[in-house]
Amino acid sequence: MTNKEIALDFFKECEEGKGWAGCQEYCAPDATFSCQAEALEGVDTLEAYTDWMQGLYEYMPNAGYETKSISTNEDVSHVSVYAVFTGTHTHEGGPVPPTGKSVRTDYVYVMELSGGRISHLTKIWNSAEAFKQAGWVD
Repeated sequence: MTNKEIALDFFKECEEGKGWAGCQEYCAPDATFSCQAEALEGVDTLEAYTDWMQGLYEYMPNAGYETKSISTNEDVSHVSVYAVFTGTHTHEGGPVPPTGKSVRTDYVYVMELSGGRISHLTKIWNSAEAFKQAGWVD
């Protein structure tokens, strides 16, 4: 498989809420994660992030995504995916009781690959705006 294929297979599994069980085959066992978003403060492994994403589907069961752009840089083994996440907070879970409000939020994954596996993922995302849309903050 190419780096792009590995990254896109991972992206699909992660964004469909499959958690680490569905994502780990595409990742190094010690894969790291970073994001400068308050909502993900303290999440520093890819395993923890994929499980966090899986949790979203408990209280946003209609969650989904639309891929907008994919780019690869084979020189440095990076694959980037720009997408839009959507979902409505209709079930118990999350930071507050169900709000019935919907989210439509842009984000980018920058995946670094080594030895045919994702070794690091950086997520670029404005969690503050997403939380406002969901009615989780004023």
